[in-house]
Amino acid sequence: MKNLLLILLTLFSYKAFSFQNADSLAYELQRNKINSMLDAKAAKYGQFSESLNQKTGIFGLKTKKDMQKSMDILQAIIETDNAILKETKTLLDFKTYQQETISYKSKESESRNLAYMSTINKLQTENELVKAELKEQQKSKKFYQLVTFALALAIISFAVFAFRKISLK
Repeated sequence: MKNLLLILLTLFSYKAFSFQNADSLAYELQRNKINSMLDAKAAKYGQFSESLNQKTGIFGLKTKKDMQKSMDILQAIIETDNAILKETKTLLDFKTYQQETISYKSKESESRNLAYMSTINKLQTENELVKAELKEQQKSKKFYQLVTFALALAIISFAVFAFRKISLK
């Protein structure tokens, strides 16, 4: 029985940790994706710098093709920037979601703790009332025992008195 309980506990804790790790893994994958995009942007910027220095025209001037190539590289850098911004927004949304989830769980735990405290206070109050009632019943029980003892003594005294009176006649 203990082994079965241990196995079930292990399985449930494994599932809980796997969900937690899945979130962390998704976050890390998103960060790695953004970092690789930033590396690609840096490489494209290096290509752009090289294209600015290229002058294949007559007398060492830039040609229309050189300028077009530079503009195409700039366009690719802009597209990469847009993609980076989009992925960064996704990453921020994910982080916001995590924070909201943590906040929600915190509020839920706090409300549950307040409910537990309220229940404990209610039970303590009821316990005190029951104790007071028990003391009252014990006092009343002693009073009834005393009255019963006095009544029994009176009956016995009356019986002895009556028996003596009858035996004297």
